Amino acid sequence: MQLTNPQNGNGASVESSCNGVSRKILFMNRGSRSGEQSLESDLSAALLAADTEFGDILQEVDKISRILKSEAPDEQILRVAIHPAVWSAVKQSLVDRELRHLALTDDLTCLYNRRAFFVAATQLLKLAARNSQGLLLIHCDFDHLKQINDRFGHREGDMALIRTADVLERTFRDADIVARIGGDEFVVLALETSAQTQEIILRRLAKNLKKANAGESSFSLSLSIGVARFDPKHPLSLGDLMLQADQSMQEEKRKRQRTSVAGSAHEPGN
Repeated sequence: MQLTNPQNGNGASVESSCNGVSRKILFMNRGSRSGEQSLESDLSAALLAADTEFGDILQEVDKISRILKSEAPDEQILRVAIHPAVWSAVKQSLVDRELRHLALTDDLTCLYNRRAFFVAATQLLKLAARNSQGLLLIHCDFDHLKQINDRFGHREGDMALIRTADVLERTFRDADIVARIGGDEFVVLALETSAQTQEIILRRLAKNLKKANAGESSFSLSLSIGVARFDPKHPLSLGDLMLQADQSMQEEKRKRQRTSVAGSAHEPGN
């Protein structure tokens, strides 16, 4: 399905800047799933094991801070508190955590990158299978990126991708996994809450694209979309789901091409 016609998502967010472009990005814990691990926990279990050590260090620092604020702080605690090794360890843990976060983030759009998507999506599929939860895998290709780059320059192409990322974050919920996995490829693994979820999502995406394109005269954001459903009763692997979504998207592109050709043939003068 082609949707023609950015802005930002829901949930905890912070103003940030990617390549000089100010935009909101969602924190790594994109919402919670009742009684289950959050996405941040899923990622931590798979990739960020060292965060346990970081948490322990923060607890110790907090304990030292409380003691220092007491009326009669212990001399031994004072010696520990001012020891350079303590603050060096905290600093290194913060640096390591930031590096791990960067390893999971697309540096242009601030969405998850391919690596983070595959890890988080695999965890969510396992959880969905256990809880009999349906999911939708949505594969989006940004249309005409090469033409935009050739005509308007690569910065405009980058801005178009960033605007598309904003549209996707506005469209999907905190618990959904949104990622940029290639140059013009975006993918989302979304929770299916009803039989109408797919229709609702596509309608909301079309609305947000239309809003993003309002007032834009140079070019419009346009996405080619394919959807595959994860049925917990007949579970498929992530690879199979992505293949189905890609095939669905390619079929929609072929339908559009046939429609375009047929429309041109019926124009006056042809």
